[in-house]
Amino acid sequence: MVHNLSLHSSILNQYVAELRDVEIQKDSMRFRKNLERLGEIFAYEISKTLQYSKTETTTPLGVAETHQLTEQPVVATILRAGLPMHSGILNFFDKAKNAFISAYRKHHKNNTFEIAVEYIACPDLEGSTLILCDPMLATGSSVVLTYKALMAKGTPKHTHIVIAIASLEGIEYVKKNMPNTNFTLWCGAIDEELTAQSYIVPGLGDAGDLAFGEKL
Repeated sequence: MVHNLSLHSSILNQYVAELRDVEIQKDSMRFRKNLERLGEIFAYEISKTLQYSKTETTTPLGVAETHQLTEQPVVATILRAGLPMHSGILNFFDKAKNAFISAYRKHHKNNTFEIAVEYIACPDLEGSTLILCDPMLATGSSVVLTYKALMAKGTPKHTHIVIAIASLEGIEYVKKNMPNTNFTLWCGAIDEELTAQSYIVPGLGDAGDLAFGEKL
């Protein structure tokens, strides 16, 4: 299932617009903050799909019936661009366990590239609810390869893939190539065009560089 939150009227659309704006992008702190805000919105939407149990909470004046999560998710992010969204998700799921994956485009001289996964720090994922976040879904190959690498730590019962901006091509690639079909894709916006260099248009540029500065 694919959820495109930009199709609904909400404050999310303002945050996405600011992420795209070339002038506002000059403020890296605001760029990070808007990614964090998106993470919070995604976390709230995902929270509606999780399981809760009735509990009793003692107040100063009595006992109230409340509902609390029966299980905390595992929140995973692809370094480094995914860190602000990861932080936003953790603002809501503050007791969640965490996973971090180093995946990047390894460019070759003929203008081609491959996705390299070099580092994983992850808890046991067997039977868990996994939230995997990355700001951009261009070709979709990094998300698929990251998920395959994570499966060495166990198979989640359900995976929520959280993306700020996705391409149609990337979404189709994920649908066809995810080894586990039990997943939900959450997008802040979906763009139609992908360039020959695999950049999303209109997109927003390089999310990692905009959030943390250009790399060599």
